[in-house]
Amino acid sequence: MTTKLAPVTSPADCKAAIQRENRRVTSYDVALLAGVSQSAVSRCFKPGASVSKATYARVMKAAQGLDYIPNAAARSLITRRSNIVGVIISHLANLYHPEALSELSQQINRRGKRVLLFTWQNELDVEHVLTDVWQYQVDGVIASAPLSDAHVAEFSRRDVPLVAFNPGQASQLVNSVVCDQREAGHMLVSRLAAAGHRLFGIIDGPESNAVCNERRRGCAERLAQLGYPAPVIVRGNFDYASGARGLRDIIAQAGRVPDALICGNDVMAFGAIDCARHELGISVPGELSVAGFDAAEASNWLSYQLTTLRLPVQKMAVAAAELLSNLIDTHDGDAERRVFAPQFIEGATARLTLPASVSLAA
Repeated sequence: MTTKLAPVTSPADCKAAIQRENRRVTSYDVALLAGVSQSAVSRCFKPGASVSKATYARVMKAAQGLDYIPNAAARSLITRRSNIVGVIISHLANLYHPEALSELSQQINRRGKRVLLFTWQNELDVEHVLTDVWQYQVDGVIASAPLSDAHVAEFSRRDVPLVAFNPGQASQLVNSVVCDQREAGHMLVSRLAAAGHRLFGIIDGPESNAVCNERRRGCAERLAQLGYPAPVIVRGNFDYASGARGLRDIIAQAGRVPDALICGNDVMAFGAIDCARHELGISVPGELSVAGFDAAEASNWLSYQLTTLRLPVQKMAVAAAELLSNLIDTHDGDAERRVFAPQFIEGATARLTLPASVSLAA
């Protein structure tokens, strides 16, 4: 049986009574001190709930006086929601993910929920991570890597809303927010080809990375459309060392320095540029144009000023949070795919105009 406090007129009196009973401050105590109903106190701490400015001010003043903090666990028992959103990222996430994670967290927080981060070593090893997701009983999940149809079906069976964030080839069964990676590859090749580049090299990402695979396909497709030689392609691992190694391997396979080098992310582009300039004595962009993807923070540093593509992360984060919030509230509707275009960043590592010796007719 809950003990009710006698009416009090000050936070000090209320605190003293609570201390005598050796218990925590509750919403009932705040309601008593503020002179409002307990449900009014609950509404004041629920984002988006309707409450008058006067009531809100009284409740907040009382809560501050009592050092009251709402009990999220107790509230979840009543609402049957944890108010937690799981965000799943891979160990091999590209460098734009810190920015994306920050944006996602802000958007989710504005909707009254908190982010719980789950990571795995590679995008093929998801079973143990999904087991953790089920245990925390999250309200929904935003996943930044592709999930199989079987995994998507498991989310549906457990009635856990799911939104895929920039996963490459997402399942048609799941809501997704993506940047058109194939079109990004088309865009990059088109700009470099228009500047007179003909022989291309590509340092690709890990074979399991769907986003990088889509980018590579887009580049190869556009080169084929233009009637240019197929690119020389080597595998990288999204790290600095594989950028340098990839450039050396491409030169060895091609028998010459390519006109343009496209890297699956900016970090590999950094490795390739430093290898060209400081190890091989190749001028960038005089002899070799280098471009990356993702517009990582270091891409605009003076040492690089990288030519790259930027993802509209803020817009994508808003869309993902909005989609997931709607799914949590309704749990129905057909799967929706929202597609965004990348932005081309004209850096200093690629020649983007025809050389003076080449005519437009050529």
